[in-house]
Amino acid sequence: MHEKSLGALQVYQNALELSELGWKIYLRLPQEIKFGMGNQFIRFLDSIGANIAEGYGRFHYRDKIKFYYNARGSLWESKHWVLLLFKRDFVDKATFENFLNLLNCSGKQLNGFIARTGGPNDQ
Repeated sequence: MHEKSLGALQVYQNALELSELGWKIYLRLPQEIKFGMGNQFIRFLDSIGANIAEGYGRFHYRDKIKFYYNARGSLWESKHWVLLLFKRDFVDKATFENFLNLLNCSGKQLNGFIARTGGPNDQ
């Protein structure tokens, strides 16, 4: 298996992009919303990339997959938070649709990355 640096992985680059876009949304939130929903939103967005990074640094297949699955769970939780922000009128429709599209694309890419990680015989 050919090793790339973490920063060269498209799935990781997309996670960083989501975090940056999410941060821009977070900064525009009212202070009282930042404390609750906003913190949860940014926490789970940031954990997508953090879990990819941690899994990438693991040697054993099962360790890697566990963190990649955690990244996928964080991605789904991020979908939940951005939907609530939209439904409660803290995010406009265009921003919501763009962000949801990026989350969906990242989810498909993450699933492919998980599938390509291989099994225990690939170590």
